[in-house]
Amino acid sequence: MVAGLVKGQNAGLVVGEVVLSVRGGIGADLSALLVTEAGKVRSDADFVFFNQPQAPGVRLEGAGLAISLGAVPGEIAQIRAVITAAAEGETFGAHAAPVASVADRAGNVLHEYVIDGLDRESVVIALELYRRGEQWKVRAVGQGYAGGFADLVTDHGVSVDDEPEGVATPGVVASAGVAASPGVDGAPGIGAVPEVRTVPGEAALSFEKRQKLDLRKREVAKILIDKSAFGVRARVVLVIDKTGSMHKLYRGGTVHRVVERMIPVATQLDDDGSLEAYLYALHCAKLPDITVAHGEQWAQTFLHLTGTHQGIDYDRLGGRNDELPVMRAVIDTLASTAEPTLVLFFTDGGFAKKREIAALMREASALPAFWQFIGLGTSNFGVLRTLDELDGRVVDNAGFFALDDIDRIDDAELYRRLLGEFPDWLRAARAAGIVRP
Repeated sequence: MVAGLVKGQNAGLVVGEVVLSVRGGIGADLSALLVTEAGKVRSDADFVFFNQPQAPGVRLEGAGLAISLGAVPGEIAQIRAVITAAAEGETFGAHAAPVASVADRAGNVLHEYVIDGLDRESVVIALELYRRGEQWKVRAVGQGYAGGFADLVTDHGVSVDDEPEGVATPGVVASAGVAASPGVDGAPGIGAVPEVRTVPGEAALSFEKRQKLDLRKREVAKILIDKSAFGVRARVVLVIDKTGSMHKLYRGGTVHRVVERMIPVATQLDDDGSLEAYLYALHCAKLPDITVAHGEQWAQTFLHLTGTHQGIDYDRLGGRNDELPVMRAVIDTLASTAEPTLVLFFTDGGFAKKREIAALMREASALPAFWQFIGLGTSNFGVLRTLDELDGRVVDNAGFFALDDIDRIDDAELYRRLLGEFPDWLRAARAAGIVRP
């Protein structure tokens, strides 16, 4: 019989292997802090979360925390289980009360706690397991944390700015949640909580940046799952307009934020999670790849309209549009490969050479790349607006959409538009023998 707990109540644990989980309410991430009698972690290695899924005796497994009480170090007095609203701005009080449970390894629920009375909390300490002499007990906590998740872990002694000690080798880390039925080719089905791929360099980010990156990676993964393309590997190429008409977008930081929002796409598609990058005007420049660890530094170093930076004369690139050189530069990289490439092409207008650009797109349709053009602002985008009507192509290899203000589009909608046509192209390109199966 399940023992129902109320806030503040405790109970003994009669087994040494338990699984702690939370269901219902809103989508939430589950994490754990292993703390000493002083209420602090011994090091960052005592913090279990999506990018560091295990600590001594505690491991994230699917939707729960698997805990081997006998393997928990003697200095650890408490294991505090924390739930955090997965979506930014969500609060637990706006939804049905979440339910925390402790079960044995066979799945038999031993204790259950309905965490009611929540209001504007987005971070809640749900349960804690604690030592009482030689025995372990569970306590229903249900305490919100007004300062936010970063403040909570900092108050428990976790350093949010340094690389955690003992970070797991980069790979696939399971997100907290309930998996749905599998989709095409064994990929997770529609509505599944995705397994988010991590890449080298993420652990070097501050905690806040890792958390933001993870939320964005999940949005990308959800789109790929819904389009039966989860697990696909592809080069990701970023092309950015640096003409004079882009001045406000550079000065206001919009282009810097575009780069930041494209990095999560590469983490879920590219083999090493990096973005290949080009800037263009009348001429183009191939820039160093953008990596997770150095994305912000890259933007500060290379996103300019004038001057000389890292040996590149930005003034010589020009101040007006000519898309043909940069398109040719990308096309020339495709001839010797059958691996898929996603080109994310950001521009605020131009594309006046309709006939020449159309000829390039016809040529490129036999090559393994999908071109997603994104218009920034309300300028004239020329031939881009008629790409869907372009005949003479082996497969439809391009898409276009324009955004008056990209900063006003949330991540879920932006990634839906960015990735909506790529999986359809990929299937057509495989059928046509352009991309290897």
